[in-house]
Amino acid sequence: MTFPVAVLRAGLLLAAAIAVPAAAVDIIVNSIERPDPWVINGCLIAPKSDCPGVDLRHADLRHANLEGANLSGANLARADLRHANLNAAKLDGANLDGARLEIAFMGGVKLRGASLRGADLRFVRMAKADLRNADLTAATLEKAMVKGANFDGAKLVNADLQETKFYEANLSNAVMDGTLIRFAIFQDALMEGCSGCPQSWQTGSKAWEEAQTKRAP
Repeated sequence: MTFPVAVLRAGLLLAAAIAVPAAAVDIIVNSIERPDPWVINGCLIAPKSDCPGVDLRHADLRHANLEGANLSGANLARADLRHANLNAAKLDGANLDGARLEIAFMGGVKLRGASLRGADLRFVRMAKADLRNADLTAATLEKAMVKGANFDGAKLVNADLQETKFYEANLSNAVMDGTLIRFAIFQDALMEGCSGCPQSWQTGSKAWEEAQTKRAP
């Protein structure tokens, strides 16, 4: 009985693959090489850089350390900021439409009036962030931690807020029409004047209300 040459070759390749131990297979590791100094369109990509209005569209800023940087009014549309450090950065009025910000660190970031339409903010850490009047239409904040963040007047229309942690967040005057909020947590959140907010999510008094009661004479 004879076998086609193609079948025999396939059998030999399979046998060879099985015979090679897993430890002997080379693992390809992609490294990110950055110039030193790292400058894009005249902006030094470093902590506390002062680059208001800079054009960083489509820029590869993965793992960038921009802590405390001034990027007010910057154009970061579709920029890749995954795992970036944006703690205390100033991005007021910036364009972050379609930007990738998964697992970015954004504690205390300033995003007042910024546009984050369609931005990916999954797993982001942005406690105490200031997003007053920001536009997050169709943005994804799935499993994001936004404890104490200020969303006063923010637009969250058709946003994905599944499993987002809104502990003590200020959602006053926000618009949340059409949002996905499955398993989202709104513990002690302020929702006065909010459209679409789950006003009945929490029963009983909020922590800040209890604190006020205790301070009263």
